[in-house]
Amino acid sequence: MTPVSTHIDKAAIGLSFVCTVHCLLLPIALLMVPTLAASTFGDERFHQWMLIAVLPTSLIALAMGCRQHQNKSVLIIGLLGLTTLSLAIFFGHDLLGDMGEKIASVLGASLIALGHFKNHTLCKHAQCRCGAN
Repeated sequence: MTPVSTHIDKAAIGLSFVCTVHCLLLPIALLMVPTLAASTFGDERFHQWMLIAVLPTSLIALAMGCRQHQNKSVLIIGLLGLTTLSLAIFFGHDLLGDMGEKIASVLGASLIALGHFKNHTLCKHAQCRCGAN
């Protein structure tokens, strides 16, 4: 694993966290500050833009980690999270309703973060030259 992939893992964890915070806190913020409903954060496109940022970042970091550590569980957890998040964004509201979409989104983002955390931890324990400290 290279120093670049360590940074990508950290960025992907951060993006997953932003997604989770958005899903959990936006409904409260919309009630408190109704003008947010008209902003980009209340728009469904925000979810799609976040997914556009998360997908390549996660795929690159997870693939690099899987190749370096030969631990397919990292890739499986990450891909499961990416699939769950993608399905929640594109079909969640219609199939699961508002609350189901939020639960699926948080679950997907959590799985993505878990995959990246595990990837980062494997690098740290292997003491590879990736700079994971």
